[in-house]
Amino acid sequence: MLNLTDVIFSAKYFYEVNNMRLIKTTEDGSHTVVIPSKKITYHSTHGALQESRHIFINSGLKYFINNYADANKTISVFEMGLGTGLNALLTWQQAILLKQKIFYHTVELYPLTKQEAEGLNYDNLLEDNNVRLSAIHHATWNEVISLNEYFSFIKTNIDILDFNTTQQFNLIYFDAFDPNAQPELWTNAMFKEMFDILHNNGILVTYCSKGAVQRAMKASGFIVQKLKGPPGKREVIRAIKPIH
Repeated sequence: MLNLTDVIFSAKYFYEVNNMRLIKTTEDGSHTVVIPSKKITYHSTHGALQESRHIFINSGLKYFINNYADANKTISVFEMGLGTGLNALLTWQQAILLKQKIFYHTVELYPLTKQEAEGLNYDNLLEDNNVRLSAIHHATWNEVISLNEYFSFIKTNIDILDFNTTQQFNLIYFDAFDPNAQPELWTNAMFKEMFDILHNNGILVTYCSKGAVQRAMKASGFIVQKLKGPPGKREVIRAIKPIH
């Protein structure tokens, strides 16, 4: 007969096996993380680095800066899911290159372990000593951290469904797992919450362009723009909160 310790160990072992994360090299040479048992991939297998740059940096951050930003004001970014930290790392790099102050808030319920984070190859590919992935992953949780004069951030260890904030943002990186894996995050109610925490002329960018997702965004008040996707993806979405 199993004792309580055996039961606890068995439950822990079952959870770890069924949520085992592996590092995989994508087609552009950059790493992603996969959970084989759930058929979940953190980034596109066609290229993690080029996907993040295309969707979140070029279609999101740079578009906002070029069209709406006030150079004298800090841009506030909210990311749904820290994941590998790639989006945060690229945003930090752009803050330095563009000399644009950015405040970055991300939430993550299941952060990578130190070993997993150290196994990712983004630092080698970027070849930029001004930004290091370890600074993001090793930072204290639930505390605002300033990494340099242009980039500060906070990462909150919480389920997005339990996240509440009175802050408003200029930009949202909607980078949740796809609707098949996390259907609760792609609903009208969730996009209404995202709409409400954006400033006027705020932007939400995401890789998912499914019709149901677009309809949920429009029902929440967004103006939806379909954009050409990165390799392996026909379309991505940029949604704008209009002035009202």
